[in-house]
This record gives sequence, structure tokens and C-alpha cells, in this order.
Amino acid sequence: MAYLTTNFFEGGTADQYRVVLGAAHPNGVLPAGQKYHFSGPTEGGWLVVAVWDSKESYDHFMSETLMPTLSQVSGGFTGTPQRRDVEDVDIAAASL
Repeated sequence: MAYLTTNFFEGGTADQYRVVLGAAHPNGVLPAGQKYHFSGPTEGGWLVVAVWDSKESYDHFMSETLMPTLSQVSGGFTGTPQRRDVEDVDIAAASL
């Protein structure tokens, strides 16, 4: 089963997303364990949705890549995102 996560960055913009994406996903390559990546503007900020092969892969990416990147890049998102997760996502059923 897959692991779906959403991260909402209050007040986030497309420009901030591009800065973070370039640093966290070098060369446009998804990190190990990430199967799908979607993002876009939503009321009040920027939403990132990703499907992972496991919660462990996501947790590793968050602690080893994304959170350190947010604190180091200039012009990216600030603060910790509001996170919502769904464990045991059935990809086949979700795509019907």
C-alpha cells in the first residue's frame, strides 16, 4: 500500500515552490520512494501532494532533505508546513 501526504505552506507562492523544488528535487528527479508529486496554488497558500511507497521513505525525505533545505535556501517557503497524511492508500482504487 502507498502513503499519501499533503503539505500546505500558508502564504506560499509559485516562486517559493520553484526555489524549494530545485533544491529538494535536483535535476527534476523524484527522491527515492516518491511515486507521484503534484502541487499548485490553493486558497491561502501552496499545496504539495505526494504519493510515497512507504511512510518511512517520506519521513526520511522530510528529515534528511526537505526540512534542512527549507532552512538553507533563500527565497523558498518559510516555516513548517501543515501536514495531512493518508496511510495505506490503494492507488488502483484511487485512480478510478
